[in-house]
Amino acid sequence: MVVMTTATKASDLRTFPSADGDLAYLDTGSGDLVVLLHSGYVDHRVWHAQIPALAAGHRVIAPDVRGHGSSANASKPFRWADDIAALLRHLDAGPAVLVGLSMGGLIATNTVLEYPELVRAVVTCGAATGEFQYTDDWTRGLQAEMARALEAADIEGWLDAFVQVLPGPERTVADVDQDSLRLIRDMARGTLAKHTPGEKDWFVPVPDTFARAAGITVPLLALNGGLEPADMLAAAERLAGTVHDGRTEVVDGVGHYPNLETPEIFNKIVLDFLRTL
Repeated sequence: MVVMTTATKASDLRTFPSADGDLAYLDTGSGDLVVLLHSGYVDHRVWHAQIPALAAGHRVIAPDVRGHGSSANASKPFRWADDIAALLRHLDAGPAVLVGLSMGGLIATNTVLEYPELVRAVVTCGAATGEFQYTDDWTRGLQAEMARALEAADIEGWLDAFVQVLPGPERTVADVDQDSLRLIRDMARGTLAKHTPGEKDWFVPVPDTFARAAGITVPLLALNGGLEPADMLAAAERLAGTVHDGRTEVVDGVGHYPNLETPEIFNKIVLDFLRTL
């Protein structure tokens, strides 16, 4: 059951006046800094089970990245890595441990490549580097269905497809926690409502991320659910084997959101990793 703590209430969010609109973030706890970077279409609330656990011994910053949640949309070219660096410099904070889920994992690896002085360590989950593309039939089919629904302005159909990422290809939505499904659906609905059909995509990708990964010298943990497609797990292994100090962990029986499905296990793995730094 999803229980929203006082640490994740919208009223606790602060805003940072970036060069292109206000960006929202949660800032709680004290100690060494951990930044939680959420997956695509959702917002900082995807970390509701991690924020209090980590904030018990760390300062935790959980932003809504640009175009998501309570943060501004882009009106000119941008990179999420630049936004994270600007936020940390605005707060005079860091170096930070970046913990990123899916899209957030790409933001984490992009940030350590572009701003190594601001990053102490990286945890990726359901992610590798920016060039990674799923090749399995299930994910490709789901992506095609989401694209079809979006083109048809079928928001409910898009959401029906999007939430299937939680159970993954080997389960159905009936097999997983319904409160987590509702939370993901609610966050995604809110992010979609911020955008209009056909609006310009201002995102600028960071180039050559895997080719540059060998230059990552900070510790990196690739933490994934065991039900992720095989190519995702293989990409995480390659990333961990390419950086100077990489390791992998797999949580059996869960897919793309181990932080939601098995929060106690996820939190223990991350906290154990933090204690090694």
